[in-house]
Amino acid sequence: MSIQVTKEQVSEHIHPNVPEEHLEHDINGKQEQAKHSQHEHRRDAALELLGNDRVEMTDEQSSLVARKVDRFILPPLCWVYFLQILDKSCVGYGANFGLQTEAHLVGDQYSLVSSSGYWAQLAVCCGFTAFLVVRVPTKILMSACILCWGTTMIGLAFSKSFGPLLANRFLLGMFEAVNVPLFTVITMTWYRRHEQPVRIALWYGTNGVASMLGSLLAYGLSFIVSPVLYVYQILFLTVGLATVITAPLIYWRLENNPATAKFLTPQERLWAVERLRNNNTGVETKEIKWNQVLECIVSPSVWLFIAVTFCVNVGASVTNTFGPLIIKGFGFDARQTILLNIPFGFVQAAVCVLGSILAARFGYKGLVIISFMLPCVLGAGLLYGLGRTANFQGGLLFGYYCIGFLFGCNPLIYAWVAANNGGHTKKSFAISLVNAGLAVGNIVGPLLFSSNQAPEYHPGVAAVLGIFIACSFLCGVLTFVFALMNRHKEKQRVAHGKPAKIIDTSMHKVYQAAPDAEVEGGYRLGDQAFLDLTDGQNDEFVYSY
Repeated sequence: MSIQVTKEQVSEHIHPNVPEEHLEHDINGKQEQAKHSQHEHRRDAALELLGNDRVEMTDEQSSLVARKVDRFILPPLCWVYFLQILDKSCVGYGANFGLQTEAHLVGDQYSLVSSSGYWAQLAVCCGFTAFLVVRVPTKILMSACILCWGTTMIGLAFSKSFGPLLANRFLLGMFEAVNVPLFTVITMTWYRRHEQPVRIALWYGTNGVASMLGSLLAYGLSFIVSPVLYVYQILFLTVGLATVITAPLIYWRLENNPATAKFLTPQERLWAVERLRNNNTGVETKEIKWNQVLECIVSPSVWLFIAVTFCVNVGASVTNTFGPLIIKGFGFDARQTILLNIPFGFVQAAVCVLGSILAARFGYKGLVIISFMLPCVLGAGLLYGLGRTANFQGGLLFGYYCIGFLFGCNPLIYAWVAANNGGHTKKSFAISLVNAGLAVGNIVGPLLFSSNQAPEYHPGVAAVLGIFIACSFLCGVLTFVFALMNRHKEKQRVAHGKPAKIIDTSMHKVYQAAPDAEVEGGYRLGDQAFLDLTDGQNDEFVYSY
């Protein structure tokens, strides 16, 4: 039975002419009724809110909810991710203003400091971040991590030698490790699959904004003359204080899920949940399901995602850590180097938005990633082949900026992972493993470059060039794998008395409700959406390319 949601009637349990002020009481009653009718101890928040009911809504009503979610959920994600990238990039800016000299770093010590945060991230990404994302309420987890890494950033400001720098950078990486898995799960919790690439790109695209504003901040702070603090310490302290102040604001602003969001009316909560039905990935549960963990570990697509993410982030680590040093090697001084990094930040932000728009318009994330790898290959080729004389400065800068296209790949990868993994435990664990691939890429990347390669860095650039080519090949393989998996799902549906072909309306721009007609066996398509089933368990799941 379908239910038209109005102020007068919310579900089959609400009689006509019920006042709006009684709506909240009715929803709470339905949640309690759903809890008692189910034997499982923990259930999807959407199922507790809706039970077995369907909620009718128009595309206009769905868009209304999306706009409110954009206003209340998206800004905190963008601001926090901006701070994380700014904190992380400070090590690179500090190196440009004498960090290596003033902290007495020799040999590969700077590379070790840069990569130590990713060692920490790798240590906690293999399961622990997924455990936190599943079990800890979103607003508590995010605000606690922000407070911890902001405090660590302040500690980094007072580190004047290799040991303290290494320890604090390790802790910074550990506390930041939860961000990408958590932010991706939050995006999945609030948005339809068609909407997810653009939203992920908006918060991930602050990577480029952080590069631009971080460069300007470092440039401005470099003029401060202090008898006590070096320039890099002033930079670390400024960013660390801004991060600490953010923590309580996030706790006050953020909501855990659409079923309990205070900024939505009771009526809008029902819409907010129903509009996610066709995603077939659920909303939120607070139970670790070990069968979903096992399915994730043995999934070939998850391991291919890890490999693709590794390839992309080997190059990303090079630009984050050694980018300013590479530009400086073109013959520019420290302040010119910082300013020339601003266009690179613009490229990062622009390609994130461009990639998400293309993916949302055409629906093929893998092909967009492959197309973005082409300018990266060109850029790495220019950096390898051109000399470091003044005659080639323009070409070298162009090549360096071309590599910025790879920053459009990460948000597409996370949107791709999010869209193709069902079950709250599995999708959280899959995103954590993919983030571990990001960490490994950022560990390996700086190690491909050492100070004795300066200023050409030929061995490192050659290795990155080969990795970009490999990434394109892996994306093609991943697209082929999902095509085969969709064919297998069609056979499953036919065997269960369902139509072989299911139109994936979650990828449509205009909202369309799940079919309400019963199929053979007496159930409706979409009834499994909020049962916390994995994509492997749900025969109605459709993989996206």
